[in-house]
Amino acid sequence: MLRLEKRRQPSQVFAYLTPLLAVLATMIFGGLLFAALGKDPLDAIRTIFWDPLFGEHAFYYRPQLLVKGGPLILIAIGLSLGFRAGIWNIGAEGQYILGALGGAAVALAFYPQAGWYIFPLMILAGAICGLVWALIPGVLKVAFGTNEILVSLMLVYVAEQLLASMSLGLLKNPEGFGFPGSRNLQQYPSAHNADIIANTGLHWGVAAALIAVIFAYILLTRHQLGYHIRLTGEAPRAAKFAGVSPARLILFCLGTSGALAGLAGMFEVAGPAGQVSVDFNSGYGFTAIIVAFLGRLHPIGILLAGLLMALTYIGGEITQSSMGLPAAAIQVFQGMLLFFLLAVDVLTNYRVRFGAQTA
Repeated sequence: MLRLEKRRQPSQVFAYLTPLLAVLATMIFGGLLFAALGKDPLDAIRTIFWDPLFGEHAFYYRPQLLVKGGPLILIAIGLSLGFRAGIWNIGAEGQYILGALGGAAVALAFYPQAGWYIFPLMILAGAICGLVWALIPGVLKVAFGTNEILVSLMLVYVAEQLLASMSLGLLKNPEGFGFPGSRNLQQYPSAHNADIIANTGLHWGVAAALIAVIFAYILLTRHQLGYHIRLTGEAPRAAKFAGVSPARLILFCLGTSGALAGLAGMFEVAGPAGQVSVDFNSGYGFTAIIVAFLGRLHPIGILLAGLLMALTYIGGEITQSSMGLPAAAIQVFQGMLLFFLLAVDVLTNYRVRFGAQTA
């Protein structure tokens, strides 16, 4: 008989092995999925994880690791702060959208003026819009005890409707021949989030993600607020005795995660995406949840996990074009990663035992 026995102390070995085991299990079962679709599983796995880094066209794909990894890392860092404290912001996708709308609105309000101040104002607008959108579930939780998971998630659908409305209305390109979508900000130098170093993929959004990793590490390891965040997540009752204010912590964690998600959206609309469109949101806000947990809610782990998830995005696109795999199969493959991460994570707190339980 197979049973689980609770450990007296969480296993540090499994805490570190869990991400590696989850990736290995994803490769195995993902390969079975690809085989069921009539594709060579080894070839598909190689294409996803090897070709973007060392394949024939790796010189093109390597910069894309930063382009796709930047927003995932930036959003996941913000989410991880709340997750560590037991505050669950599941609506980062909506905050990402609002940040993009805010940044684009500022840029288009100044169009076609030229000025160094336009891009900083876009950054400020993106952060504020994401922050305000995240504070809605925060304020409701503090004032009325609502569930931040449900409220933040439902606000994603509101944000998507706002995105569609703005693409067809206020932000629509007046010279776009009636097609939905805003002007292309890549063609507006004062608002364009261009590469800091040409052809490297290192734009200001990636720089912001790296800065966020550093600040989050310092906050969690060297600052009293970081101690309060960790203490609240590990021992909520002890946190109350230590004088931690739950309301302030909720507003801080949700506000910070919203601001970082908003920044990610702003940098994306001003750079790789280029414009506000009906299908602008690409699921980064939801994928960042996988990144946060794959990185064990640790800033350095999130940095590595974000790059790994970006690799699956790029490799998935290659398999779609070269092997004919459907996009849904790649999404299932990415979803497997979170499933196996949560499944294997059980072994951190429980050990597997065989035989009947003794009295």
